[in-house]
Amino acid sequence: MRTTTVTATVLTLALAAAATAPATAAPTTGKPGTDGLWRMDGYGTVLSLDGDALQEFQTTSVSCLKGDSARRTGPGTYATADGTTLTVRPGPGANRATLGYDTSVGHRSQRRIQELPANCTRPAPKDARAAFDAFWHSFAENYPFFAAKGVDWQAMRDRYRPEVHADTTRKELFNIFSDMVRPLHDAHVAVLDGDQVFAQVRPGTEPPSPELDARVKKFITERDLGNAPYRQDFANGRITYADLPGRADQGYLRISGFAGYTAEDAPYPAHLAELDKALDAILTTDRTQRLKGLIIDLRINGGGSDALGIHIAERLTDKTYVAYAKRARNHPTDPDRHTRPEPIRVVPAAGPRYTGPIAVLTSGTTVSAGETFTQALIDRPGGTVRIGQPTQGVFSDVMERRLPNGMTAILPNEEFLNRSGRTYDGTGIPPHLTEPVFTKEEFAEKRDSAFDRAVRVLRNDG
Repeated sequence: MRTTTVTATVLTLALAAAATAPATAAPTTGKPGTDGLWRMDGYGTVLSLDGDALQEFQTTSVSCLKGDSARRTGPGTYATADGTTLTVRPGPGANRATLGYDTSVGHRSQRRIQELPANCTRPAPKDARAAFDAFWHSFAENYPFFAAKGVDWQAMRDRYRPEVHADTTRKELFNIFSDMVRPLHDAHVAVLDGDQVFAQVRPGTEPPSPELDARVKKFITERDLGNAPYRQDFANGRITYADLPGRADQGYLRISGFAGYTAEDAPYPAHLAELDKALDAILTTDRTQRLKGLIIDLRINGGGSDALGIHIAERLTDKTYVAYAKRARNHPTDPDRHTRPEPIRVVPAAGPRYTGPIAVLTSGTTVSAGETFTQALIDRPGGTVRIGQPTQGVFSDVMERRLPNGMTAILPNEEFLNRSGRTYDGTGIPPHLTEPVFTKEEFAEKRDSAFDRAVRVLRNDG
C-alpha cells in the first residue's frame, strides 16, 4: 500500500503477500461501522473491510488487481504483513471514513460504495498488452508531474503500444516500460520484475548508498569532528550527534535516514522508540540551554518515514506551526484536480526542546523523507538557514501498482505544498547559501565547504 524511498541503488518495498486473482464482494448496504467497500479519494484504490480482514484492490479504468491485505488488530486498526498499522475511522457522515498509516503523515478520505468495480469481479487477462494497459493507465490516472517534466504520456502510449504483442517477452516488456518512464528522471518511479529494477535519480545527482554513507561518515568524523568533546552514534548508526570541537555552544546532528533505526523487520513503534532514545540523549536540558546553534546534516539521506521527520521537528520548536500541506491527484483524466490539501502540523513535544538557530545541510542525495523533513523546517520559528545544494526533488509517498503479468510499477501521486501552494518536486528545495557538497575536489583537498559555512553562519560570521 505504501513504500517510502526509491532510488537507483536503494529500493525499499513493503510487499505483503496477496493473491493476484480478483475476487467478488457482497454489497455493503447495512454493514455496521467501517465494514464494507470503500473507494479512496485519489490513489486508484478500493478497500474491502470484512470482519477481521482488510483487502486492497488496485484499480484503473481498465484493470483491477488485488494489492496488500491486512488483519484486524483492534477497533478500526489493521496490521499488514510488514507490520505497518492502518487506522480506519468512520465519518464525517455515514458514508465517509478516513485511513491513516503509522509510518506516514496525513489521512486518506474514503467514500462508501455498494459493489466492487466490474473489473474486480472477473478474471484479469495476463498477457503483455493487458500489462501494458494497466501500466500506462496507472501513470495516466495518478502521476501529477507530466507537464512539469515535459513528458507527453499519450504520445508514449502511441509510440510503444504497437510494439507490444502476444509474443513480447518479459525482458522486452521490462525494457519498454523502462524506456517510457526514463524521461521523467523521477527517483520515486521504478519498474520491477523479480530481481530486475529500473530506477534513476535526477541528472547530476548521486543516489544514496551504504558505501557513500560510510565514506562520508568517515570523512566528517575525521575532518570535522576529530576533537569533539562528545560524539555518539544512535539508532543503528543512522543518527550521529557531536558537540563541535572548540565551540561549546554549537552542536552537530547528522541523520542519514528516517528508517532502519532498529531491525529492518521491526514495526514502526520500535523505530520510533529508538528515535526517542536518541533525542532524549541528545536534547538534554543542559544542552538545549547551552546551544546557540545546531547544524543538521541531511546531505546523505535516503528517506524513510515522514512521520519520524515530523517527530524530530517537534523537538525543535516551542510553537505549533504548519510543516506543509499534503494533497493527492484525484481525477483519472484531469491532472489539475486534487484532494483537499491537509495541513500537517508540528506540535511542540513535551520535555527539553532546542529552539535556537539551525543550519540545515542538503544535497541532491537528500531524498524523499529527508526532503519532507527539510521542508518541515522552512517555516520553523527560531530561524533556519539551508546550505549546500538543492535536494533531490521527490516528496510523495509512493504507490505500488501490481501488473497482471506479475511485474510492478512504482510511482508518486502526491504533492507536498509550501505556504505559497508551491511544490518542490523535480527541482528540489534550494539552499539559501550554495556550497559544493562532497565533490572529488572537496574529498581530495579535505574540504567541507558547506559544514564550514554553517559554522560561520551560526557564529554570525557569514
